[in-house]
Amino acid sequence: MQIGETCSMDSNQCDAGLRCGTCPASGNTRPRCTRTQPIRPTSKVNGLPFNRYSWLTTHNSYALSGSKSRSGSPVLGPANQEDDVASQLRNGVRGLMLDLYDFDNDIWMCHSFGGRCYNITAYQPAVIILTEVKKFLDANPTEIVTIFIEDYVTSPGGLTRVLGASGLTKYMFPLNRMPRDGGDWPTITDMVTQNQRLVVFTSKSAKEASEGIAYEWSFVVENQYGNEGQIAGSCRNRSESSAMNTTSRSLILQNYFSTNPNVTGACIDNSGSLIAMMNTCQLATGGRWPNYIAVDFYQRSDGGGAPEAVDVANGYLTCGCPNIAYCRVNATFGTCDIPVLWPPPPASLQTDGSLGGFGLGSAIHAAGISRSLYLGIFSTLILLVI
Repeated sequence: MQIGETCSMDSNQCDAGLRCGTCPASGNTRPRCTRTQPIRPTSKVNGLPFNRYSWLTTHNSYALSGSKSRSGSPVLGPANQEDDVASQLRNGVRGLMLDLYDFDNDIWMCHSFGGRCYNITAYQPAVIILTEVKKFLDANPTEIVTIFIEDYVTSPGGLTRVLGASGLTKYMFPLNRMPRDGGDWPTITDMVTQNQRLVVFTSKSAKEASEGIAYEWSFVVENQYGNEGQIAGSCRNRSESSAMNTTSRSLILQNYFSTNPNVTGACIDNSGSLIAMMNTCQLATGGRWPNYIAVDFYQRSDGGGAPEAVDVANGYLTCGCPNIAYCRVNATFGTCDIPVLWPPPPASLQTDGSLGGFGLGSAIHAAGISRSLYLGIFSTLILLVI
């Protein structure tokens, strides 16, 4: 079953890359197929600099619904995702946001407060999730993953130690190859050839000197997170980041999730308003599109969702088209195959390929109508007239 088609919540009959879901928060209680996976951008345009691509990113990737701490205690922290990191990576997530703390004589994933981890806020030792990333990179030798570490680790060499224990060190992209002047990163092809396929950023600037791990905001501009980052028409930087229009940073991270995770409201957040914020941030950054789009509950939407947002960004970044689905494979920039609807779409579907920020393909999907259904309706109307 294709995107937008009615499905059964009891048995997911949706095509690959889709799931059956509803969005009661928007009044849509009809189960229908919605997207969970973006298009793999290198399947369309390969060999560009790393900063010419956009990647689906999960906020608090480790904080799962129904989690129980490996410490044996129930976890009282809020959930931000519904499937584990291994599943996220299979679904095309390539950016992971992880909170790391010293805890129980080890480094743990923890969603806590006051810079300390407790039994009730500790999820699991970081090496467990990092090992899943390593397994993914082992099995997928052309894929690149980025990890954003919210860093509360104070033990000397703690990050280096846990990255080494997971086996990820051999994949790390070296700090001395990261451009500090806003220039292009090495190409995807080069990063794959050199097997430098793990980009790691820390929130602690001192870790650059002590452990050789990149301080995020030396290389990335990032908008405000939480409710303040969801104000329509506003895209300001978070306090640690340079201004959004700073051109000496090559990468752009766009956050779009509420302060208090809301699994029922995420289907609205991850739909039209996400695309609208992406357009707002594109203006705020001086015409640049995000390289990372970070959301909660990435599988939830009212249609194309966060994967569609990534496809839109990749379209503009890689080939100059309003969606990467319209890019011709490795063709000249600006060469687009934008589908033409017949009969013409209703007035609410703009012919320039947009509906509240969604590409034309998802505009149809967002309405729950496929091209074949349009043709069927049109044929029926002709028969009625005859």
